[in-house]
Amino acid sequence: MPELPEVETARAVVERAALGRTIAEVDDTDTWECRPHAPGEIRDALLGRTLTGAHRRGKSMWCTTSGDAGETGDSGGAEGPVLGLHLGMSGRILVTGPDDTDEDEGGDYAGRGGRRRDEKWFRFTLRFADGGSLRLLDPRRLGRVRLDPDLSGVGPDAGEVGREEFRHRVGRGTAPLKARLLDQSVVAGIGNLLVDETLWQARISPQRPAGELDDDDLDHLRRTLRAAIRSAIAKGGVHTGEVIAHRRAGEHCPRCGEAMVRGEVGGRTTWWCPREQR
Repeated sequence: MPELPEVETARAVVERAALGRTIAEVDDTDTWECRPHAPGEIRDALLGRTLTGAHRRGKSMWCTTSGDAGETGDSGGAEGPVLGLHLGMSGRILVTGPDDTDEDEGGDYAGRGGRRRDEKWFRFTLRFADGGSLRLLDPRRLGRVRLDPDLSGVGPDAGEVGREEFRHRVGRGTAPLKARLLDQSVVAGIGNLLVDETLWQARISPQRPAGELDDDDLDHLRRTLRAAIRSAIAKGGVHTGEVIAHRRAGEHCPRCGEAMVRGEVGGRTTWWCPREQR
């Protein structure tokens, strides 16, 4: 599913191409994607407003909106509802310029470049007054659109969490380190590919109990994680990681040549180098 780097590309698209444009129409008729809102509820809340900011924590993305300007055009500094956009496993955000020109997109890397564009997979649409749009494409229908989303259970962003907080949140308990890192309430944004890449880069076993890591280990892990996130964002997604192509039967560690090992850690398929990751 889209992990932090993919969601960041979607957020950046909204920030780059959709802010400040007046919402003239909203298609919120997909009752599964827009639950628990009834059809028309999100539409009524957003018509006439503009998107004022695009934000993200981990895999969660949301947009702030302008206040209700009314006839005077003065919102008095009030803010409108928050629009939460969750990409699910295969979601992408597509934004077009005025009159549906110059399409920009971000999100799940699989299927970009004009593929998988069946109209029935567009689950939510903002139509702007200038003729352009913001649409959520979600073939698997696992995304979510919600007003004023609750983020209270989401931990700090994996790319921004501070050193002391990272030590406190990650370096405790008997759970395998990979399971700890995948827990979105601990740190948010790390998915299966990103954690395998990070632990391979850090040369730490995914099976190692999280509480066994000392402060130096945790600081090294945090630095490695932040570098892996930056690299994935710059290169277009977590699939660009150095070890990702070697997560399959018959492949070998691209550093030392040892045969990669497959197992299940934290309920997820996991690959690691048994020689270097201890």
